[in-house]
Amino acid sequence: MLKTIACIALDQMAPFEFGVICEVFGVDRREHGGPVFDFHVVAAEPGRITTKLGFDLHVEEGLDFARTADLVAIPASLIDTPPDERILQVVRDAVDRGAWVLSVCSGAFTLGHAGVLDGRRSTTHWMYTDKLARLFPETVVDPDVLFVQDGKVVTGAGTAAGIDAALHIVRTELGQTATNIVARRMVVPPQRDGGQSQFIRTPVVECRSESFALITEWMLEHLDEDLTVDRLARKALMSPRTFARKFRAETGTTPNAWLNRQRLLRAQELLEESDLSLEEIARETGFGAAAVMRHHFIKVLQTTPTAYRRTFGAVPPPLDDRFDEARALTAV
Repeated sequence: MLKTIACIALDQMAPFEFGVICEVFGVDRREHGGPVFDFHVVAAEPGRITTKLGFDLHVEEGLDFARTADLVAIPASLIDTPPDERILQVVRDAVDRGAWVLSVCSGAFTLGHAGVLDGRRSTTHWMYTDKLARLFPETVVDPDVLFVQDGKVVTGAGTAAGIDAALHIVRTELGQTATNIVARRMVVPPQRDGGQSQFIRTPVVECRSESFALITEWMLEHLDEDLTVDRLARKALMSPRTFARKFRAETGTTPNAWLNRQRLLRAQELLEESDLSLEEIARETGFGAAAVMRHHFIKVLQTTPTAYRRTFGAVPPPLDDRFDEARALTAV
């Protein structure tokens, strides 16, 4: 049973991510029937702890409590500089004795420096996933999810995804009712759909040669058309096989994959900024039909066009789109 939680404060930690851990595990919710944890904030050296936003915290406890805690939680902090070896040892010992270990956002780098991500899946903020994989090649980094649980090691993705990761531990240990109480007090959903892919803005890949820069620019201007490899090859004055090979060398991906990604990006823009229906957006971006566009959204962004518009759009989704999507999801 999850009872004791130690949140380790590190110099230059991010206050929001630190606050997420404190809010989920440190608030007494017994009057609403919620869980009460024995929650402690600890540090390698008690006293002044700096934050990334220019103000300091005073932490009174050392690491003793963390050495027996049911959960050791690490907020976001510096990614290039390993923390105090005493902190790394506490994390290793927690894993060895079967306790939960949670990192929020860039806190995954502390787990990486401790060596506990080796042989495990993990995640972190989408801005840092490549660096996490590069620094710690023995972990498999998933850049698309809100959190990853591997054994009793849980790594949360960017910033607010720490809420999802922390609530997942509460749900696993104490059940859905307790999780609902915590989430209701925090005014957040007890479980979010999708992953962090929907929050990532992928730039258009720059081409090294002028000829391919011209062809990709033309492709962006004609996303609503049927852009087959044969047609693109004729436009580039190449054979289809040569075009496909050179396109991959220039962009790192295939023409179809590149097109689908740019169509998704354009569809995201239209969902955010316009009141066009899903069918209109699907036609304008080259997906042809809303069902096809929905398939690509779920596959790549792990959400639906209507859910994406509801989250990021400047105007509510048209009523017909909400009915269409409800019917489609019911059919699935």
